[in-house]
Amino acid sequence: MPYVNIQITQGATRAQKQALVKDVTASLAKHLGKKPEYTHVVIQEIADENWGFAGQLTDDWKRDQS
Repeated sequence: MPYVNIQITQGATRAQKQALVKDVTASLAKHLGKKPEYTHVVIQEIADENWGFAGQLTDDWKRDQS
């Protein structure tokens, strides 16, 4: 039973998340022979203020890019 946890910052549309779940499920079936009916995909959306990289919180980084 594959379990895939995808963490992204907030902002993806429902359609984008739906396509992502479909593609990940199909990829596991194609490359690893996993049955789609047993595949679980969880998308966790993290607020920009709760995600950091390169020594900055994502909301600060995005503000600095403007």
